[in-house]
Amino acid sequence: MSDSLPYSSLYPVREKLEEREDRWLSPHAARSRFALRRNPDPGAERGHRLPFAIDVDRVLHSLSYARYIDKTQVFYLIRNDHITHRVLHVQLLSKIARTIGRLLRLNEDLIEAIALGHDIGHPPFGHDGEEILDALCREHGMPSYQHSIQSVRCLDQIEAGGKGLNLSLQVLDGIFCHNGERLLSSIKPASRARFEDLDRDLERKLEDRDLELLPGTLEGAAVRIADVISYVGRDMEDAMRLNLIRSDQIPPNVVKTLGRSNGTIVYRLVEDVAENSQDKDELCLSEPVGQALAELLDFNRDSIYSNPLIKTERPKIVRLYAELFTGFLEDLRLGRTNSEIFVDYLDQMQRHYVETQSHEHVVRDFIAGMTDRYFLQCAEQRLIPQQLPDRF
Repeated sequence: MSDSLPYSSLYPVREKLEEREDRWLSPHAARSRFALRRNPDPGAERGHRLPFAIDVDRVLHSLSYARYIDKTQVFYLIRNDHITHRVLHVQLLSKIARTIGRLLRLNEDLIEAIALGHDIGHPPFGHDGEEILDALCREHGMPSYQHSIQSVRCLDQIEAGGKGLNLSLQVLDGIFCHNGERLLSSIKPASRARFEDLDRDLERKLEDRDLELLPGTLEGAAVRIADVISYVGRDMEDAMRLNLIRSDQIPPNVVKTLGRSNGTIVYRLVEDVAENSQDKDELCLSEPVGQALAELLDFNRDSIYSNPLIKTERPKIVRLYAELFTGFLEDLRLGRTNSEIFVDYLDQMQRHYVETQSHEHVVRDFIAGMTDRYFLQCAEQRLIPQQLPDRF
């Protein structure tokens, strides 16, 4: 909405929505009116939408969100339409986290915005791709590559041609701290009141990728625990669909405590979080459920995520990543303006981004934003000889 436009006739509805938040939300929930943005945003203060609902729309309509459609989750280069892709994982996570939020009277708009944006920074080919890109970043003198940090960077500094989407601090904080790979049975928010706090912790995490940082809101905590809930049973069922594991291999305590199907596992975990977190300033799992979930995660790591049967193409992916990284670096240094990195990326970026980013950072950002299909298309263009015209 233009700064010159008057307040919407529906603005009183917005005020009533804020009043309803005060009446309904838990004392520990985030209020929409306290959303804090890095830059002044008069358009976000007008109209009927609350601030976190505006953030949902900005993420949903971003180019990065559109590219979720062809980014893989765990299983890549597999032709099976029923295997979870990144876009489905994000939608499942959003639904589960909002269910937890509804049961605990948290801010569902904030939860949805965090959930939809949390995996924007994942590069092609899932966590394998992240490990490969991390190694290349270090090799080229950059800090470690972490998809949670790249998610924040993308939404805050790369989207909209390098302007960023001006999302609220609370949303970016939840995205940054969503770490679903590390299970915590209890999550108590560690408040970040200013963007300076977020920027400081981003730098600290770049220096120490093992540093444990907690989200600043209960809504961020809900997304973090829902991240685990959304993938652990789903990955198990995907692996059974691919004949990597059998149902009778699931640890007995997991079956007894959580169930054997993804649906039952999700239901019992959500119920346990809700029952054990009522009226608290933290999210908690009960001890037996937390132990069973940890056991299921260990089972998945050993039987699925480390399974050599799904790693057979990784050496080729490593070589392709290296080829594209060095190739795009050379294109930038030599000014090859017909390269994909110019045509499909830099030509759409504002001057500030182009002038302030090193070649290495530009290549990292470009590759990180690729879909699996586009990555392979670029690799084929560079490595597979193309048919020449019959006359020149």
